Amino acid sequence: MTATAPDGPSRRRRSRQDRHRSPARRRLRRLQFRLTLAYALVTLAGVSALSWMVIRTDERSWRAAEYDEMGRRAAVSTSLIYYTDDGIQLDGLYDDEATRGRPQVTVLRTAPDGTLQRIFTSPGPAAPVAQARLTALARSAMDRDDTVRQEVSDARGAPAYLLGRPFYHDESQAVEGAVVVVGDPAHRVAEHTRLVTSVLTGAGLLTALAAVTGHLLSGRSLRPAWQALEAQERMLADTAHELRTPVAVMRSSVDVAGLDPRGLDPHLPRIRRATERLTDVVDNVLTRGRLQGAADTLRPVPLRLDQLVEQVCEDLEAGPHTLTASLEPSVATADPALVRIAVRNLLDNALRHGRTPGDAAGRAQVHVTVRGAVVAVADRGPGVAAADLPDLASRFRSPGGGSGIGLSLVAEIAAAHGGGLTADTRPGGGAVFRLALGPRGTRRARRRRAEPGAAPVS
Repeated sequence: MTATAPDGPSRRRRSRQDRHRSPARRRLRRLQFRLTLAYALVTLAGVSALSWMVIRTDERSWRAAEYDEMGRRAAVSTSLIYYTDDGIQLDGLYDDEATRGRPQVTVLRTAPDGTLQRIFTSPGPAAPVAQARLTALARSAMDRDDTVRQEVSDARGAPAYLLGRPFYHDESQAVEGAVVVVGDPAHRVAEHTRLVTSVLTGAGLLTALAAVTGHLLSGRSLRPAWQALEAQERMLADTAHELRTPVAVMRSSVDVAGLDPRGLDPHLPRIRRATERLTDVVDNVLTRGRLQGAADTLRPVPLRLDQLVEQVCEDLEAGPHTLTASLEPSVATADPALVRIAVRNLLDNALRHGRTPGDAAGRAQVHVTVRGAVVAVADRGPGVAAADLPDLASRFRSPGGGSGIGLSLVAEIAAAHGGGLTADTRPGGGAVFRLALGPRGTRRARRRRAEPGAAPVS
C-alpha cells in the first residue's frame, strides 16, 4: 500500500501547468472570451444607442430653448413699441428685463427713403453679426409679415441665431419695421459639450464594467463545464494508462503462445490475471462516470458495513499474502455497490503495493478494520510520507507504474457519501488508509445488534 509521489509543490505546479495547457480549458477560455466579447458588444450597442438619443435630444432641447427665449424677447419688445402724436416711442424698451443681457435685441424701422435704420440696440454682449444680415432678416420678416428664423456665422466664424418679428403702427396697422434678436449659442454649446463628454465617459465605463461582469459571470457559469471536461480528460488519461499494461500482457502472451510448442495452456493464468485487471479498470471507469453524472445516481441505504467488507475479503483471489480483519458489527447509510468498489480498491492497492520489505516472496501483510462508518486498511510496506498524502488520492502514482484510478476513485466515493479518504503512517511500519463514509445515518451495532432498517448484505 506504499506509494511514492513527486515533491508536493513541484507536483502542484505541474498540475497547474497541465490545466493551463489542457485543450478543453483552452477551448472553454476561447468560449469565455467570445461570450465576454458578445456581452460587451451588446452592451456597447445598447449604451451607444441610448447615448445618441440623449445627446441628440439635448441638442434639440437647447436649440429649441434658445429660439424660445429669442421669440419671447421679440414678442415682448414689439409689445413695448407704441406710437403717439410725437411719433414712435421706445421708452418701454429701456426699462424692461427682456432687453437686458443675452440674447441682444435690435429694432430696425423703415426710413422715409425706404431703407431700414437701427433705432434701438439692447446693451450687453452679443455675437458680432454684420448689419447687412440683420437688415436682410428684418426685411424678410416684414415682407412675410411673420416671424423668421435664420442660422448664420458671425464675424468670428462662430454660429449665431437670428430671429426677426415685424411690428406695426398702432392706428394704420401698417408694418413699420422689425425687431431682430441675435442669439449666441456659445454658452449652450459649452454645456452641451460637457454633457456629451459625461455621457461618452459614462458609456465607456459602463461598457467596461459590463465586459468585466460578463467575463466573471461567464467564467462562473462555465466553471462546471471546466471541471467536467478536466475530470473527463483525467479519467481518459488514467484509463489509457491502466489499460496499457493488461492489454500489453495479453498481447505478449498471445504472441509468445503462438511460438510456444506447448500451446496456449501454460499462458492462460497470465492472460486470466490480465483480463481480471482489465475488468477492474472497466468497473472503476464506469463507477467514476456514474459519480460524475447526476447527483441522483447515489442510492444510499442502511447496510451492514462489516458484512460487506467481509464479503469483499472473501471474494479476493487466494494468494501468498496474509489478510486479517477486525470487523465490529456496524450499520452505515451508503450505496452498497460504490462502497464495495471502494473497499475492493483499497484491498487491491494494499496487496499490490504494500508488500513487506525484506520478504523474499514479496508477500503483503494486510489488516482490515471496521469501526462505525470507517473502514481502515493497513499494511506493513515502506509507509507513506505525510507530505505525499494530498497527492495519493489525486492521480495516484506507485513504484509499479500504477495510475490514479484506484485511490482517486475511493476518494470520490467517500466524498459522495459526505466522508473522506485519509492516510497515515502505521506504527511499526507501513501505512493505514481510512475510508470514512460520513457521520450521518451511522449507528454502532454494538448498541443495537439487530436494527430493523439495516439490510444484510447479500
